[in-house]
Amino acid sequence: MKLKEYLKIESAADLSRTEVGRLGTAVLFIVAVMIFTGTKFAHIEQSYLLVAAAVIGAYMALNIGANDVANNVGPAVGSFALTLTGAIIIAAVFEAAGAIIAGGDVVSTVKKGIIDPADIDDQNTFVWVMMGALLGAAIWLNAATWLGAPVSTTHSIVGGVMGAGIAAAGWEIVNWGSMGKIALSWVVSPVTGGLIAALTLYVLKRMVFFKTEPLQAAQRVVPVMISIMAWAFTTYICLKGIKKLVSVTFPMALLLGLAVAVITWLVAAPLIRRSVPRLSSDREGVNRLFTLPLIFAAALLSFAHGANDVANAVGPLAGIVDVLSAGEGGAKVAIPFWVMAIGALGISVGLALFGPKLIRTVGSEITELDRARAFCIALSAAITVIIASQLGMPISSTHVALGAVFGVGFLREFLEQRMHRVVENVLAEHQGDPHFDEVERVLRNFENAQPDVKAEILNRMKDMGADAVITKAQRKELRGALKRQLVKRSSLLKIVSAWIITVPVAAFLAALFFFALRGMMLP
Repeated sequence: MKLKEYLKIESAADLSRTEVGRLGTAVLFIVAVMIFTGTKFAHIEQSYLLVAAAVIGAYMALNIGANDVANNVGPAVGSFALTLTGAIIIAAVFEAAGAIIAGGDVVSTVKKGIIDPADIDDQNTFVWVMMGALLGAAIWLNAATWLGAPVSTTHSIVGGVMGAGIAAAGWEIVNWGSMGKIALSWVVSPVTGGLIAALTLYVLKRMVFFKTEPLQAAQRVVPVMISIMAWAFTTYICLKGIKKLVSVTFPMALLLGLAVAVITWLVAAPLIRRSVPRLSSDREGVNRLFTLPLIFAAALLSFAHGANDVANAVGPLAGIVDVLSAGEGGAKVAIPFWVMAIGALGISVGLALFGPKLIRTVGSEITELDRARAFCIALSAAITVIIASQLGMPISSTHVALGAVFGVGFLREFLEQRMHRVVENVLAEHQGDPHFDEVERVLRNFENAQPDVKAEILNRMKDMGADAVITKAQRKELRGALKRQLVKRSSLLKIVSAWIITVPVAAFLAALFFFALRGMMLP
């Protein structure tokens, strides 16, 4: 056997062993949940249903960790502000902390008012609806993760509850007004996130990267940008991350954010001033200033995500626990600590085992990210969620974050094409002038340069004055080089398609599982 073929077999075997190890660890976690729940509730008449619900909730939490957490840490990893291992550790710790500390005493078991639980008068039917919703949403998230498509876990559970509810009580059980708002958010969330991220990046480029001395400009601008981020994240955490612990009004959150922003500026400005002499006066030097803010952003986004999205895994489970523990199964139920712990641990375990695939997708496979671009994405996510929460719009943090990534990529494409028009205008003014060889050398360098180096080459071309000239054929070649795509259209198509089908696919699967459960349980 040839050495190359042997190495291929060994590589495939290592991959297989790794996959088996991850699956085995996930199964051990689910078995542990099963044993714990079975032991704790052995005295309940229908304890087997509660054990099954806990297992499904744990499976759902694993899939949330595998799919949804990538949006919080992916840009930081893609820009090399964090290693993949470091990002997983930070996200796992802060996701679990957010879920346990601020996950809440009370959540709605029927997300976003999609169905009215009062329309389900039978206790067993309510349990089957919640189990079907969880299982349908979890299966879809598992499939989306396998396909490499980051989707909204909130929309997945919304679709699951809707589908199982329709299967149980008909179409009239659904609050179609709420569903209409959710459908609208499919467009509003990514567009808003993309526009804010693109605008932030454009301001940063104009005020820093397009300057002759970018590092000196960054010394003035970056502390202000970091302070704005501190303001946005403090407000975000007050409104979304700790709302279950303490009630904070929007004006109070803004004032707290402003206070933190001022303190951040007072700390950041002298630190950056002392760091500047040790950095190179180029884009890489400026990017290094965003490393620490990106790490904080990843941690804070993970905390807020854990506080909010753990309910997607354990909200329906809490409703089942309430019903089977002789509760009423109403729209709002108290979540026991052990249920919250299952959600928190499941998200962390799912992230550690299966999260790297989606982290790479968000961080590097859509568009190239450096730390400045990743900073704009994180800031956009916080600002967009704050605006939407005050407008009462049900948006998805996944859609916002991915929209911001696409917005940054499309802005880069736009600026490159716009730069082409500038080059064309400069060259048209000097058509017919001599020094062809020198111009050709400059243009060849321009053609092979990175996008951010092109601005410097353009400045040199302008300085040539009347000596600058280019032929029509060369202009055509330059145009082709400038119009390269900086956003992978295949990734865009795959992700948008997955977003569109999330609710209907989760609803369909949940309805199937509801009918299967009812068929098994009925005499």
